[in-house]
Amino acid sequence: MKKNLLIAAGLAFFMLLTRGSHVLTSVALPDASLALFLLGGIYLGSKLSSRLLWFAAFFTLATVIDFGAAAFDPAQGFCLTNGYWGLIPAYGAMWLGGVWLAKQNDAFNLLPYVLVSLVTTFIAFVISTQTYYLFSGRFPANGVIESMQHGWEYLPSWMGFSMMYFAIAWLTVLAFRNIKALQTSKV
Repeated sequence: MKKNLLIAAGLAFFMLLTRGSHVLTSVALPDASLALFLLGGIYLGSKLSSRLLWFAAFFTLATVIDFGAAAFDPAQGFCLTNGYWGLIPAYGAMWLGGVWLAKQNDAFNLLPYVLVSLVTTFIAFVISTQTYYLFSGRFPANGVIESMQHGWEYLPSWMGFSMMYFAIAWLTVLAFRNIKALQTSKV
């Protein structure tokens, strides 16, 4: 339980630090939410009920950050429409990818980790982009095919920044494992 709280605190810190519409600093780091939800799925909770509670807690944190930022700066609320709620299944896809990785022998085995990271990030992009364009009320309601023409210019940065954070997480885990192995070999 203590380990889960430490991991959750670390993930929450990075969400506060990087959330796209944050007001904590004058320098906005790229949003790490996708990576944080995948890592949450890997590390938080061993039972379905605890995994759902952790997911709800992190989605609530993301929502509080977004709506809080909009309260300070109304321009930050541009995306806070009915389409915003598409983030629930988008982040859910990330979390489930993490849960699947957690059930493997090694969640950070390079090939499965990279494949799950890529696939879930793409799925989250499609879900969030489509729900925003279909339900935000900011675009003509012409259907799914027409809405697929919008937002795709964001895919490279969406994937790129997410993959950067996934690489940082993978390298961090690898570094901790090597440090632990060195400590164990010295004993």
